[in-house]
Amino acid sequence: MELNLKVAILIVSDTASKDPASDKVAGALAPILSQEGKWEPPPQLRSYRTMCSRSNKLGGTGFAVKDNTPEAVSPLIHRHAPGLVHGMIAASLKVTPFAMMARPVAGVRDKSLIITLPGSPKGAMENLEAVVKLLPHACMQSAGANSRSLHAGGVKKLESDAGISTGQHNHHHHHHHHHAHDHSHGHVVPKAHTAPSDRPQSNDPSAGPNRRYRSSPYPMLSVEEALRTISEHTPAPTVVEAAVNTSVVGSVVAEDVYATEMVPAYRASIVDGYAIIAPNPNESGVTTNGIFPVASIAHANIGGVLEPLQPGTIARITTGAPLPPNANAVVMVEDTVLASSTPDGTEEATVEILADDIQPGENVREPGSDVPLGSKILARGDLISPAAGEIGLLAATGTRTVKVFKKPRVGVLSTGDELVEHDDPRKLVGGQIRDSNRPSLLSCLKSWGFETVDLGIARDTPSSELEQALRDSLRGVGRASSSVDVIVTTGGVSMGELDLLKPTIERSLGGTIHFGRVSMKPASALVTLNLFVLPSLHKLAGLGESSQAIATKPWMAPQLGLPQVAVVLTHHFPLDPKRTEYHRAVVTGSRSDGRLYATSTGIEGVGQRSSRVGSIARANALVVLRPGRGVGIKGEIVEALMMGPVYGSDTRLIC
Repeated sequence: MELNLKVAILIVSDTASKDPASDKVAGALAPILSQEGKWEPPPQLRSYRTMCSRSNKLGGTGFAVKDNTPEAVSPLIHRHAPGLVHGMIAASLKVTPFAMMARPVAGVRDKSLIITLPGSPKGAMENLEAVVKLLPHACMQSAGANSRSLHAGGVKKLESDAGISTGQHNHHHHHHHHHAHDHSHGHVVPKAHTAPSDRPQSNDPSAGPNRRYRSSPYPMLSVEEALRTISEHTPAPTVVEAAVNTSVVGSVVAEDVYATEMVPAYRASIVDGYAIIAPNPNESGVTTNGIFPVASIAHANIGGVLEPLQPGTIARITTGAPLPPNANAVVMVEDTVLASSTPDGTEEATVEILADDIQPGENVREPGSDVPLGSKILARGDLISPAAGEIGLLAATGTRTVKVFKKPRVGVLSTGDELVEHDDPRKLVGGQIRDSNRPSLLSCLKSWGFETVDLGIARDTPSSELEQALRDSLRGVGRASSSVDVIVTTGGVSMGELDLLKPTIERSLGGTIHFGRVSMKPASALVTLNLFVLPSLHKLAGLGESSQAIATKPWMAPQLGLPQVAVVLTHHFPLDPKRTEYHRAVVTGSRSDGRLYATSTGIEGVGQRSSRVGSIARANALVVLRPGRGVGIKGEIVEALMMGPVYGSDTRLIC
């Protein structure tokens, strides 16, 4: 029996009745219903109006005084549906024990199915997801379809038609997915159609295609578990002694550094003016104004010994120059006028000081007032940044060398017979693709300040080529020219018979694969470089070694990996039911309200392209979307990892 199934959503909310824009539930449920493809025409959202056929009703289903929705809906129902109620509560109980406090109602009135959902977007999505696949069948029965014909194919056919199977509800699939290469943002995500128990396992993957693994032998790790494993197995940083010059910018100091010279090394003027002998404030009747002969000139680059300043005379002095002996203050040039010149008119002879209240020490930097001798100028774990002035501080105190943690040298290797160099002028044939990963990774690593080595492309056939390329890189021969500390590879880690990287590392090179799969999306080269490789490189470079900074000023301690910020979503973001997604986005800083706003670069329908390569090229952040049902709600605050600078905008979102 074919039905024109329609859905309407009625919002029950005092707040939303006054301000419809405050409602976030209707927009959260629409994608769930649209994904089913069984509601014609597409879902209609009718808020604050009467309920229509095949209706869902939301809000006020708890124990609060105003939660009267169950009492209002129950008298309307001719036949109750306790099974749907049980299914919704069971789904929510997997999330929180507080689901026992819910009082949903479900049932049929005439030919319409009525269901009440919680008022929160998250709870409403959880409850609808629990039953949405069964609703078309329930609607057909309530509309008078012949029950015998509906069940003629048995339960298995009903489950197949609904898109579910025994022991499986909605998105709680029990088979394992393999996500070596994720093609989200407009690309179909490959999914196995069988469970591991249905596939024979190989005990000898080297025996050939007929006996290779049909499921990954590596357990699925969470992102947090993978990051913890990476940190545990990243070697301790190496200490080297480096000359104090621009080459140490971006390095981390490996030991406390103390000033071998004080700054300034002498009493210095902080203004252009005249050095004087200022009287003690306790001396009565003595003033600093009057006309004085200019006895000498003191410049900052003067060498040799300065003549002591005699009482009743002054010395012209420039900013930063040492004060003559006996001088104890400096009068700003603005507080003086020329009284007379030398006979040839080239120099000042006498100057009148207009100020009469100059104090000893005025406009003077005392020796060591900026940096005392022997004081700690840098601590172990401090980053020598390009803009913070650490180089200048080291230079000012006469520090010629400093112990730092060696920055790792990183090699990037691509693998695959299908790869062609990006600058190869020949036209692509067959299944060839241009190697875009390697140039992208190399440029990203260089922007982080790491020395890089382009290791080229290693072919899958013969199999010995990959092994030889890895050995040459470790030994520092061939394209490596000298050994690298870290090798980053792309390709060869999926389930194909020529995906030889992991077997080569384990069997040929005697290495250890600490993990082989991570529950995340997308598993693209640039995203995983930012997410997993960067923290390891930071640790190898010594970041995070400053225990003192972490204990006393955690906000000043260098951070491993990308900086984390809180952002506001400018639109709905689809959620994956099982995996954390690192969604490519543009984050802007609002000039209106000072908040950071995130807009996807890869969701069609919000003015963005869906291309995976195009989206990452335009993104400056990865928005962290935790697993869930439905969507991340517009206006919700989530975490984002910043890959680049934040630009200003006029964005302002009123939720």
